[in-house]
Amino acid sequence: MGESEVRRTVEAVWRMEAGRVVAGIAAIVRDVGQAEELAQDALVAALEQWPRDGVPANPGAWLMTVGKRRAVDTLRRRQTQQRTLAELGRDLDEQVTPDFDAAVEDRIEDDLLRLIFVACHPVLSPIARAALTLRLLGGLTAGEIARAFLASESAVGQRITRAKQTLATAHVPFEVPGTAERAERLDSVLEVVYLIFNEGYAATAGDDWMRPALCQEALRLARLLQGLMPEEPEVHGLAALLEIQASRTSARTGPDGAPILLNDQDRSRWDQLLIRRGLAALDRARAGGQPGPYVVQAEIAACHARARTPEETDWARIATWYAELARLVPSPVVELNRAVAVAQADGPAAGLALAHALADDPALASYHLLPSVLGDLLARLGRHDEARVEFERAASLTGNARERVLLLDRAAACRS
Repeated sequence: MGESEVRRTVEAVWRMEAGRVVAGIAAIVRDVGQAEELAQDALVAALEQWPRDGVPANPGAWLMTVGKRRAVDTLRRRQTQQRTLAELGRDLDEQVTPDFDAAVEDRIEDDLLRLIFVACHPVLSPIARAALTLRLLGGLTAGEIARAFLASESAVGQRITRAKQTLATAHVPFEVPGTAERAERLDSVLEVVYLIFNEGYAATAGDDWMRPALCQEALRLARLLQGLMPEEPEVHGLAALLEIQASRTSARTGPDGAPILLNDQDRSRWDQLLIRRGLAALDRARAGGQPGPYVVQAEIAACHARARTPEETDWARIATWYAELARLVPSPVVELNRAVAVAQADGPAAGLALAHALADDPALASYHLLPSVLGDLLARLGRHDEARVEFERAASLTGNARERVLLLDRAAACRS
């Protein structure tokens, strides 16, 4: 195996195992920032040794063992070693060819769950949580995260560094939250995964309509959470939502990358495997009782997934689900989506009345989808001059180049 091929292998293994390695080390040093640095040391060791010695039989366990050895050495140097750490150090020293199962048997899945709750702690801003989660659990470099979010590498690096410092200053414990705060903390975790997916699914800025790599990373995290928290309905609800949304990826853009709206998509290109996975996750979520916000959104996505044509879509049911979502999480954005569903179910005039009622909401003052929806409904009512103004306003508000072109094209169509 050539050096370049070995390097690609190291990078692939790191992407898969980074979260578990960091979590395993953090369980020893009880500090996420230091754990990430020691895990990076293990990665550097792999890049140095594997081209010379060959890829080990169990590369994930190799990284885990090297990382834990360095963690123990760090504690020894600080003269804080206790008997258990001495025993751990001897055990690790004796492992010449580590077995993966042996490396993870000391509750590594619990450690991984702890790491997720720490990286997504509410003390951090949502964007800081997302960057830190991609770094610690996804194994992405600062450069990769920067490209995904259209930010500079130095800015992302500083954001990650500040996030780790904030966690240390706040003395955030490396533990799964207790029952009293678990629901709130779980909401924070799910919010991060959803934020990552949404930025990939409908990019807020840049030249591309989508960034599939972010969607894939969010899907991986959602599936990981399903395995770690199988009794949480909202975890399965989020997974269901993301699987179904991701099923449309290849149908959402044309050959030139231009956006294709939902009703214009070739539904034969929707990924049926992802849809089946999503519907199965939704069944698991329903078994948990009263649906939460992510389960409700998954129900809406399922209505679209089951419709073989746009005409078969059960818009009345979707409008009902949006009303339930508005009850659970009151939001003008949810109300705007409900207006779209009502327009499809009861006619554009009914939807326009609901959308117009949101026109003065300050939360939507710079939200480009409000004038976009108004423009669509006005055009369907034959009020083309008014529709053109709304489409042009929407185009001025969006930060995505592809979406701006789409909106200006719709404005031009109203003019003609």
